[in-house]
Amino acid sequence: MRKTECLAMILAGGQGSRLGALTKKIAKPAVPFGGKYRIIDFPLSNCANSGIDKVGVLTQYRPLELHNYLASGSAWDLDKKEGGVFILPPYAREKGADWYRGTADAIYQNLNFIDLADPDYVLILSGDHIYTMDYSWMLESHKRNKAEATIGVIEVPWDEAPRFGIMNTDKTGRIEEFEEKPAKPKSNLASMGIYIFNKDFLEKYLIEDAKDETSAHDFGKNIIPKMLANNARLFSYAFEGYWKDVGTIESLWQANMDLLQDKPPFELNGEWRIYSSNPSMPPHYIGPQAKVKKAMISEGSMVLGEVENSIIFPGVRIGKGAKVTNSVVMPSTVIEEGAVVDYAILAQNCRISAGAQVVGEPGAVTVVAEGENVLPEAGSKQAG
Repeated sequence: MRKTECLAMILAGGQGSRLGALTKKIAKPAVPFGGKYRIIDFPLSNCANSGIDKVGVLTQYRPLELHNYLASGSAWDLDKKEGGVFILPPYAREKGADWYRGTADAIYQNLNFIDLADPDYVLILSGDHIYTMDYSWMLESHKRNKAEATIGVIEVPWDEAPRFGIMNTDKTGRIEEFEEKPAKPKSNLASMGIYIFNKDFLEKYLIEDAKDETSAHDFGKNIIPKMLANNARLFSYAFEGYWKDVGTIESLWQANMDLLQDKPPFELNGEWRIYSSNPSMPPHYIGPQAKVKKAMISEGSMVLGEVENSIIFPGVRIGKGAKVTNSVVMPSTVIEEGAVVDYAILAQNCRISAGAQVVGEPGAVTVVAEGENVLPEAGSKQAG
C-alpha cells in the first residue's frame, strides 16, 4: 500500500439505539436519508470531494447491509488502484480483543491498517452526521498551527451546549479545556467528532490507553483529556456551515425536512455533490388525480394520492385517496388507498394498509419499523 498524506477513518459501527425502530436491522450510518441517500454518504462524499482517496470504514453493529452498500466504493469515486474504501470490522487482533470497546479502541484495533497506509495525518470521522465540509481546509489549518491534534467545532445555541462536548479555547484557537456535557458551559463551541491527528502522536496515546483497564477507550472521555493534561498542541477548527447529529428520531426527521426549504441549507447536487449508490430505476409516476406540493419524489415511485411537505424514497407506492404529509417514507414502502400518514417516518419495506392511520405530531414523530404492516383494525398508530 502506497504512502498517503492523510488517511480517513470513519467510525460507522454505531447501534443508533436512540433511533429505535429504524435501527433494529441496520446500523445507523446505513439509515436512508434525503430521498435517495444514506447517512454515511455524507462523510464519504466529503472525503472524495476533499481529495482524500483512502478511507477506512469501521463497522460493527448489524453491518451486512452497510457492507453491501459500500461495495468497492465506486459510487464515491473511491475505487482507485492505490486508494479506495476499506471495510474494517472488528476481529481477534489480540486475545479477548474481538469487539470495539469504544471509539479510541476501534482505531487502536486497526493500527496495523494505519501503519500499512503510513500517512502523515489521520482524519477520524463519525459515520452518522449530516454536513458538507472540505477537510483539506481543516488539514491546512492543522499544519499552519503546527498542531498535534485539531478538532472540528461548531457554535451551538447556548441552551443546547450542555448536550455536547464543549471546547474552551484561547484567542488563537488553541484548546485549553474540554468539558463533556457541562451543566454550565463556559463556551458554546461544540465538538463535531471530527479529528485530525499527527499519526505518530495518535498511536502513542492509543497504545497507552489500550493498557489502561480503567479507561472507557473513548476519544472524548479519555484520549482528548489526556492530551490536554500533557499540554499537547490541540487546536480547534471552527466550522460555520450546516451540521446535524441525526442521532434521534426528531433530529433525523428535521434534517430531512430542512431539504424541503426553497433555499435549503446545503445543496445535494451543487458544486459539493453528495454521491450515493443506488439501483437504476424508472422515473417516478404521478397519477392524474394525485396532488403533490413541496415534496421530493424519487425515481421508481408511484403517487396516486396526496403528498405534501414530505420526502418519498425510490420504489414507494401511494394509493388513491391516501394522504402523506410532513413525513419521510423510505424505500419500497406501500401506502394503500385511503391511508393517512402525518408527522411520521416509515422505514423501508413497510405496508400501511387501506384506511389505516399513522399519525404523529410536531416534536413527537411516529416511526414504523422496517417490514411492519399497519392494519386499520389495529387502530391508529400514534406518536410514542
